[in-house]
Order: sequence, then structure tokens, then C-alpha cells
Amino acid sequence: MPTSLFISAMRTGVPLVAGWLLTLVVKAGVTIDSDKVTSAVTVVLSLAYYVLFRLLELAGTRLRGSALQSVAGLALGWARPPSYPTVDVIPPVTGTYTSTTS
Repeated sequence: MPTSLFISAMRTGVPLVAGWLLTLVVKAGVTIDSDKVTSAVTVVLSLAYYVLFRLLELAGTRLRGSALQSVAGLALGWARPPSYPTVDVIPPVTGTYTSTTS
């Protein structure tokens, strides 16, 4: 498994688990009867968690504060965003296609 895939998986899974844990905390103080409402709250909390720490990570990058970037990145599951290799773009094929089968 490429390193970038593992990093991406960690940075996806950690906010989902954090959203689920935040939902459990909310449920401890509030009675939520519907499974659909619980699911919606989990999704909203997961997204809010991710956006908050991603913004903090970006702010740390812009302020040249590697500590803020590292802490926010760790809260997302990995200290730095994954880096993907650059891919050369292949120009589109022009002309007509002719089949070689009879």
C-alpha cells in the first residue's frame, strides 16, 4: 500500500471516529431517539471536526508555525497532508478510430 494511501485513510478515519465519539458525548446529555438523527449528528460533527482542524493546519502553514500545523495534522490522524506524485498529462487522441477486427 502506498504511503499516501495510508495517510489519506488515516486522515479520513480519524475525523469519522472523532465525530462518532462527539456524538456519544452529545447523546450523554441529550436524548436522541431516532437513528437517522443520530447518523446526521455524527456526519455533521465529523465534518465540523475535519474542517476545524484542516483550517488550523492551513493557518499553521501560512503563519509558518509548524507546531500549529503539526498539532492540527495529528488531530486529523497524520501530522502532514499526503503528497501525491505529479502525473504527466497525456494529450487527447485526435482523428478517427478504425477497428482492426473483421
